[in-house]
Amino acid sequence: MSDYLAPLRDMDFLFNEVFDIPAWWAQTPALVEQVDADTAKAVLEQAGKVIAQVVAPLNRSGDEQGCRFEAGTVTTPDGFVDAYRTYAADGWVGVTGAPAFGGMGMPKVIGAQVEEMLNAANLSFGLYPMLTAGACLSLLNHASEALKARYLPPMYEGRWTGSMCLTEPHAGTDLGLIRTRAEPQADGRYRITGTKIFITGGEQDLTENIIHLVLAKLPDAPAGAKGISLFLVPKMLVEDDGELGGANAVSCGSIEHKMGIKALATCVMNFDGALGYLVGEANKGLNAMFTMMNYERLGVGIQGLALGERSYQNAVAYARDRLQGRAATGPEAPDKAADPIIVHPDVRRMLLTMKALNEGGRAFSTYVAQQLDVAKYSEQADVRGQAEARVALLTPVAKAFLTDMGLETTVHGQQVFGGHGYIREWGQEQLIRDCRITQIYEGANGIQALDLVGRKLVADGGRSYQLLSNEMRAFAQGLAPSRGEFRTPLLAALDNLDELTAWVLDRAQGNPREIGAAAVEYLHAFGYTLYAYLWARMADVAMAQEGAFYQSKLGTARFYFARMLPRIHSLSAVIKAGSDSLYLLDEAQL
Repeated sequence: MSDYLAPLRDMDFLFNEVFDIPAWWAQTPALVEQVDADTAKAVLEQAGKVIAQVVAPLNRSGDEQGCRFEAGTVTTPDGFVDAYRTYAADGWVGVTGAPAFGGMGMPKVIGAQVEEMLNAANLSFGLYPMLTAGACLSLLNHASEALKARYLPPMYEGRWTGSMCLTEPHAGTDLGLIRTRAEPQADGRYRITGTKIFITGGEQDLTENIIHLVLAKLPDAPAGAKGISLFLVPKMLVEDDGELGGANAVSCGSIEHKMGIKALATCVMNFDGALGYLVGEANKGLNAMFTMMNYERLGVGIQGLALGERSYQNAVAYARDRLQGRAATGPEAPDKAADPIIVHPDVRRMLLTMKALNEGGRAFSTYVAQQLDVAKYSEQADVRGQAEARVALLTPVAKAFLTDMGLETTVHGQQVFGGHGYIREWGQEQLIRDCRITQIYEGANGIQALDLVGRKLVADGGRSYQLLSNEMRAFAQGLAPSRGEFRTPLLAALDNLDELTAWVLDRAQGNPREIGAAAVEYLHAFGYTLYAYLWARMADVAMAQEGAFYQSKLGTARFYFARMLPRIHSLSAVIKAGSDSLYLLDEAQL
């Protein structure tokens, strides 16, 4: 596997030339003194350096060694403890954390780039601080001031980590079925009893304490999802002075043996009357947890992007070196026994597909992160509202499309290597195994598609979609005549997506099955069209500049419009086929 190189030039291009993010920071009072273009550049360069030098070298060894479980104790792979302490000491766990509690205070758009670099370098390692950052976000927005003051500083500092405890053996997506109970105590605390499974970082040896955010039901809770509350349950009890006390009644029963992310401890956690604290209001736990999960879903999408980027870096380096066959037009390396495989059309197809999906995905994740920042920091209520609507609409697309494309990209990367991609030595097969979970956790991608179509499209009559469609159309119509190669197909793709959206809205009124039948293909058609919008924006900038970087960007944009955007036509045909064919067979015939 080649050394990981953070794609800092591409990040800089997006920040300063495509989205002009520093100009928005300069006009936003909450950020004007916190961050500027120079700060962002320095932060990302330093993060890239630490991640490449400290974290990336542990990726393969961590996968081969995995976590070890013995008598309730989890040991992470060799080198993880020291690497985590180095990473935490530089403040990266709290890169987007609230400065009032020790966080760095960077906007999400910077945090998203750090997440990509970390996950590309080592996804298993990256999940420990990612869950911590998400837990901090929920506490910051919903916990009492006393809980925030006690728990956030050591979590941002990296001395304590966080976990999210939702899933139970019988309750995954349908959280209303959870059985974990919370019994009120006279001192205002609660005794938490129940079992949670698939808990990322539920137990590990990286930190002295783990702060579990646990969904549970009070004795008088309403039935279903409306009766869920959220509780903070520390592994080690914390005294009033902030010092650690005795062990809480929390234990790890086992760790999962997984297809990928083997250096991450995925735990079965048992709460046996453990002491905890209510976070937010009783029976409003899902509201607090979804504050975390909405950010995490973008984060999971970024994981798919990150693994695709790492796979591309490996594949393009291999394709330049591997000698095999001759170019169709004659030898390009006549002094060698064969030409490098990068000359072959099919290898070019795979590499350009990877490049187009990665760079389009990076533009997408940056766009969504910027919308999160606008929703958080803008002083204009209408601007915040529009950004919130875009985030709600795009979150399921970011999670599902980025991870679906991430798996496609890692598979292409393996294929470039041929047989060498199938063996462990080169690292490509690990990236596929690691990527596969991103399509499943934090809400499986089919559920994300249902969320997009059912909750974000049908539920509001397409209004939030129309806002985004109007933005994309206005940009396309404003392109100069010299950009016609992008303007014309983008407008056609938008016409197609508008038509599909109207079709789905109409059919959903008469047959509720149509939502589920169309959801995944609709999300993909949405994703490809959105990438076309972002590629047109990048191409518009590149056409006005000179140099190898911009020529590469422009060539990749042309490839995307010629070879990838047309996928929307087959997806559209599938969507309009409707749901009838899904129910031609009864259960016994399946």
